[in-house]
Amino acid sequence: MNAKRKAYDMLKKKLKNKCLTDTLSRIQYAYDATQKMYPPDIVILAEDTNDVALTIKIANKYKIPVVPRGWGSGFTGGTLNVDGGICLSLEKMDKVIELDLENMMIWVEAGMVNWDLQGYVKPYGLFFPPDPSSWKFSTIGGNIAENAGGPRAVKYGVMKDWVKGLELVLANGSVITVGSKNIKDVAGYDLVDLIVGSEGTLAIVTKALLKLHPLPEAKKTMQIVFDNMREAAVMVNKILLSGVIPVAIEFVDKFAIKTVKDATGVDLPDADAILIIEVDGNKAEVELQTQKIEQLAKDNKSVISFSIAKNAEEEEKVWFARRTISPTLKRIANDKLNEDIVIPRSKLAEMIERLEKISKKYDLSIVNFGHAGDGNIHVNIMYHTDSADETKRANRAMEEVFDECIKLGGSITGEHGVGITKQDFLEKQLGRTQVELLRRIKKAFDPNNIINPHKMRL
Repeated sequence: MNAKRKAYDMLKKKLKNKCLTDTLSRIQYAYDATQKMYPPDIVILAEDTNDVALTIKIANKYKIPVVPRGWGSGFTGGTLNVDGGICLSLEKMDKVIELDLENMMIWVEAGMVNWDLQGYVKPYGLFFPPDPSSWKFSTIGGNIAENAGGPRAVKYGVMKDWVKGLELVLANGSVITVGSKNIKDVAGYDLVDLIVGSEGTLAIVTKALLKLHPLPEAKKTMQIVFDNMREAAVMVNKILLSGVIPVAIEFVDKFAIKTVKDATGVDLPDADAILIIEVDGNKAEVELQTQKIEQLAKDNKSVISFSIAKNAEEEEKVWFARRTISPTLKRIANDKLNEDIVIPRSKLAEMIERLEKISKKYDLSIVNFGHAGDGNIHVNIMYHTDSADETKRANRAMEEVFDECIKLGGSITGEHGVGITKQDFLEKQLGRTQVELLRRIKKAFDPNNIINPHKMRL
């Protein structure tokens, strides 16, 4: 009997109805948002840390790859079983362990959905700031794996800024807790920050200690419409230099505006770009910030219009264009290369110009939108899969996008991760020496390379 058969028989015996091996279940857990298909040999529906630890011990003994998974919403294949093995789903581990109101912290299981966490703490006058676009279905464990952020990252930061502790299952099946509720703590290496953003390659996160923040007293949402994309990018820095730190500064380019208009019929302005800005705080602070932004808009000759949402319905209308972009892109082409480059904010305008040149060079539509306040651009290169020539041009264009991003001091990913889709570019950004260091760290945590192997090419 081979190693895999022994391991799977042992898992079935010990975990019984928590194991799925039928074809339909294996196919259901074979995908993520990349639409690539890699069926696992077996799916484990873990219900607690003991289930996770047992699975890892058996996998490590027989050297079987284990891929942790939440709801599979990732864009880079981080939860795919590239070489079969065990899909370790934490979707059922979605409970609150402890709500500590005095310290404004909460212990939750890794399978809890971000949106559910928001709903749980809201009645206590609190919220959890990291808000990736997938927050209605992405899990806290997945958010930790990718160091996810979202529109609110401008003011509140990303996942690593809000994770205080973790319960981890190591590659040998042992369980440890790293971090604490202490504000200051420099005893030993900071393993919390090492795990956050490690794409599930070092250990399995089973529980997380998260900081919470009081809900703001007030907020306002604004929309600035521009006839020049570069001026929209420049405006981002002008707002921040004015002393205003918005909750969010999102941008939508002219191609995205047209796509949403054509698909939905919504009344959007004919413009080169739109900035969506949200501020929060006490009422006086919000009013002052709004006045400063309005004055900057009035002083800019490229601004077509400036508006402030008067109520929740108008706020939703302002955000509609931004939220509707991805679902409507299929009107341009049947597929896209969806990447999330990030560059220093000061280089935003320059990067936008380079993206426009790449679009013309390869004769392909490139739709750009994203988190202008933190330099995170979602670049969507549109192409038709039935055209070998377009597919080839799209891949060449994406290589050039990464090259130009790196030249400007940026990164090939802000929150989607490297996974299996960007492996060829990691060394180009970090250099061979740094990648080798990452590999040594991986080996120290996971000597048999069983935890989420084949990711980031580590």
